[in-house]
Amino acid sequence: MIPRLSFVIVAAFWLTMNFLLWRAEYGSHGGEMPVPLDLVWRKILTAPDSSSLTIYQNGRSSGFCEFSTSVEQEMAKLDENSLPPEGLATGAGYQIRLSGGTSLGSITNRLKFDGRLQFSSLREWRELTLKISSHAVTVGIHSLATNQTVALEITSDGSTELRVFSFADLQNPNKLLGAFAENSGTGFFGGFELPEFPQSTVLAQNLHWQAYRERLMLGHEPVSVYRLETQILANKIIVYVSTLGEIMRVELPGGLTAEIEGWGKS
Repeated sequence: MIPRLSFVIVAAFWLTMNFLLWRAEYGSHGGEMPVPLDLVWRKILTAPDSSSLTIYQNGRSSGFCEFSTSVEQEMAKLDENSLPPEGLATGAGYQIRLSGGTSLGSITNRLKFDGRLQFSSLREWRELTLKISSHAVTVGIHSLATNQTVALEITSDGSTELRVFSFADLQNPNKLLGAFAENSGTGFFGGFELPEFPQSTVLAQNLHWQAYRERLMLGHEPVSVYRLETQILANKIIVYVSTLGEIMRVELPGGLTAEIEGWGKS
């Protein structure tokens, strides 16, 4: 009798724990579960595969972009029969790259962009480099965390203008928009209406990321994903990330999205 009772207790305990773990892992259909932001960020920085996304504006395809990490780049060099070394790419830190091209607004020629972010082995950012170019204008942005400044270089009609902003300046979006607005006549920003923000607007106070884990239907299969979201000046930004760290979909203000092939198809 005692052995049989023990078996029932152990079986009931095992079934109960598995149910609770299943609920924590998947939840109910369409449900979500808050997760540590650092967990998702670590997944993104160590994603083993690149993310190729199509850019859409108001539902119409307008370009493409590719997101990759230094871990993915190092793994691509390895022999497929060899195991990756322990601590791959962490010794020299991490790097993420975003490149691609798109046509936005009334701009007739394509915009090309290529950006890199470098981080330490502790996942603290060190350097930002971004280049955006069209037929008429090239914009370069470079920042070093140690300098606490951002250099903005705009080249048009054979002349180059360099401006340097402190990190404190970045809290006022009007200063940055003003620098771009002065060059809007070149055609680079001619397709956009640059907004004016209240003088009291502070960008840094509006950046608060939240992370969740949820289940989505991709094709005919339910898939577990991470959802990151924040708001900038009352505009919501949402990023969907796979459990391996690949970027799956990005939703930006103004009807601008980027997503992997097959997203949302059933």
